[in-house]
Amino acid sequence: MKSKISVSNLNFFYGEAQALYDISIEIPERQVMAFIGPSGCGKSTFLRTLNRMNDTIPIAKAKGQILIDGRDIYAPGTDVVDLRRHVGMVFQKSNPFPKSIFENVAYGVKINRIHSGKPDLENRVEKALRDAALWDEVKDRLNASAFELSGGQQQRLCIARALAVEPEVILMDEPASALDPIATKKIEELVVQLKENYTIVIVTHNMQQASRISDRTAFFMLGKLVEVNKTRKMFTNPEQKLTEEYITGRFG
Repeated sequence: MKSKISVSNLNFFYGEAQALYDISIEIPERQVMAFIGPSGCGKSTFLRTLNRMNDTIPIAKAKGQILIDGRDIYAPGTDVVDLRRHVGMVFQKSNPFPKSIFENVAYGVKINRIHSGKPDLENRVEKALRDAALWDEVKDRLNASAFELSGGQQQRLCIARALAVEPEVILMDEPASALDPIATKKIEELVVQLKENYTIVIVTHNMQQASRISDRTAFFMLGKLVEVNKTRKMFTNPEQKLTEEYITGRFG
């Protein structure tokens, strides 16, 4: 089992306040890793360290090492724009740009200059929409506003936008928490399909969702990694009593 992401002794601070404590974890290539735990336990903060999204917060500071394909993403001189192209992010609330469906997906391809002309751009947009299981629903209205799509479609559009720049890792921060059950099911099915080609890390409050779609699960509590294991084992025979208490609903 090859690791795509290797985290060693990561500590994270907002100013003087410590949010993550000595996190070490291996995230395998082309699997789905789910992060679970109560609100405020550090799941999303940790997720955002994996593509340095926390850099946008002036008082945020990470100590430790995060390797992606053996490269230290916090090393001096790291091209953060390039890092975020390879480690895409899908947020809790869908955030399409005030542009057409086509232009939403094409945006990253254009600014990263990774197409060779209009036909190539169109092919990349179509492929991303197909990979996000959205093409058949929008192919006849690519010039329509992204805001005309339903909530679930908008979230899949944001996934297509992330896929269009050909990332290797996709980070998802509760991507289905604002969606109805039918849209949620489509997102879950999509995640399972995408792991054939991508490494996926997903934060979820929904433990049933974690058990359905992830290969491995990590349980966080008060900024600490309590346990990481194969999902089936985590949900049937966890190694830590705290994990069992959370999964069985005794707190959280």
